[in-house]
Amino acid sequence: IVLASATPAIESRHQVEQGTYEQLELPARFGTAALPTVEALDLTRDIPPKGSWLAPTLVNALEENLKKGEQSLLFLNRRGFAPLTLCRTCGHRINCPNCTAWMVEHRLTRRLACHHCGHVMPQPEKCPECDDEDSLVACGPGVERICDEVKMLFPEARTAIVTSDTIWSPAKAGEFVAQMEAGAIDIVVGTQLVTKGYHFPNLTLVGVVDADIGLEGGDLRAAERSFQQIAQVAGRAGRAEKPGHVYVQTRMPNAAVIQAIIKNDRDGFYAAELEARRAAAAPPFARLAAIIVSSEDNSEAMEVARMIGQTAPKVEGFSVYGPAPAPLAMLRGRHRHRLLIHAHRSVELQVIVRDWLEQLEWPRAVRVGVDVDPYSFV
Repeated sequence: IVLASATPAIESRHQVEQGTYEQLELPARFGTAALPTVEALDLTRDIPPKGSWLAPTLVNALEENLKKGEQSLLFLNRRGFAPLTLCRTCGHRINCPNCTAWMVEHRLTRRLACHHCGHVMPQPEKCPECDDEDSLVACGPGVERICDEVKMLFPEARTAIVTSDTIWSPAKAGEFVAQMEAGAIDIVVGTQLVTKGYHFPNLTLVGVVDADIGLEGGDLRAAERSFQQIAQVAGRAGRAEKPGHVYVQTRMPNAAVIQAIIKNDRDGFYAAELEARRAAAAPPFARLAAIIVSSEDNSEAMEVARMIGQTAPKVEGFSVYGPAPAPLAMLRGRHRHRLLIHAHRSVELQVIVRDWLEQLEWPRAVRVGVDVDPYSFV
């Protein structure tokens, strides 16, 4: 088995150090292509105009690229127009009725959509809470909003939005590639769908609109994911003879992950992240498992979760935390509670969990799921 990646998982790199995996490195880009230069734009100093999301330096770079006849990519890992619709009168936020999540505005289809369960509703004419008209405002940017800003700044530029909403089939992907290769697109605005797998020799400028978007919250892999995503999208620039340049918009230019990207210090970032994991006894130096209890009845789910927690086995090197409401406390109409297990690598985690849960009974309406070595902590 060959695992190929420019940004391998920390667990994979640890397996290399342990001698379980053999590492084969590609020391340079193909042919004459060189790595792009990367520059951080501090949004607390290089401030976008009010109501805009692109820093003046990035706007100037886009203008220069257009004059040279070269292509640009703006990356924001957020589909739709805006992630939140808010009432200015009463402060009501339009939430999904099935999930603990905001409804995302998709202005191209004039719909609000939940990106967790797929629930869709028309854009309301007035606030559903206070009935005030003309009070609903879109908060924050999605790719559609960034594309609108690009069209206002450069009305002559030919733009394309690349997300799972617009590229949903191999035929659509082929159509996009053909347009890029023919030079029919000047500026692409896309999500992670465009971060890897594409090779466009005339694409020389990449702008990361919000590098901080994935660094917040309690996700163990937040920094690693951000590094991988930004490094991958940066790799779209300057893949042939023409040199590439990457601008990374951030409010935390001194954050370790941002500095690693700017300096192209992949090894330094991974080494620091590994040490932080080692100090916290986090994977790959220990193992985690999540037990998710869900039900349409919240009290029923909570009761089963408590029962599971109270019967947790007492084993050395095996700790159970919770239960507590899951970060996404409601999903597709089901209330969710989570227990998190932390175990030493020498402990047979799966055997213990299986024997533990096999002895318990709960109502048929309650689902109990076990995620060993979870990738997502939502």
